Amino acid sequence: MGRNRHILYIIIAITGLSTIFLIVYNRPNQSSFLNESGKNILHVSLQQSDKKKVHLYFADKGNSFLIAEERTISQSPDPAGYGKTIIEALIKGPIESLMRTIPVDTTLRAFYVTQDGTAYVDLTEEVKERHPGGIKTELITIYSIVNSLTLNIPEIDAVKILIKGHESMTLAGHIDLRFPIKANMLLIR
Repeated sequence: MGRNRHILYIIIAITGLSTIFLIVYNRPNQSSFLNESGKNILHVSLQQSDKKKVHLYFADKGNSFLIAEERTISQSPDPAGYGKTIIEALIKGPIESLMRTIPVDTTLRAFYVTQDGTAYVDLTEEVKERHPGGIKTELITIYSIVNSLTLNIPEIDAVKILIKGHESMTLAGHIDLRFPIKANMLLIR
């Protein structure tokens, strides 16, 4: 009986020490590294959400040009996460006295960036169904999205807009959406 109790105490001690080791060395905000003498040193790194100033492009009062609205948003370390934040801010609309470019109730379904620098923006059908139409308004909507992404994220060269997970010929009947679109500086004032 005494020997079994002794073994039980050893097992409990080993389990307890293993648990403490796992808790201390597997904390999400910490990483360990070896110093010059080869000993493990615990390095604490604070994971802060980096904030960055970006320019979101919204329509002017006449809906003829894009005007940059400066915002400070969270910057994700990867271009896809950062792009998603930019699109979500565009969807919410402007803070200043500019005009929204994406119809109300539109939501972002998916966002990803390919190796060749093309961002894919998949929006819900409200972007098409609630769009007011007209060639100028369609241009403003498309380049609001394209310019906001390509001019703020160096890893993105062009943008492909999808609607409800599928390729669409146009947004409102005028601009061809079948191919990735690059920034248009001529619309910016």
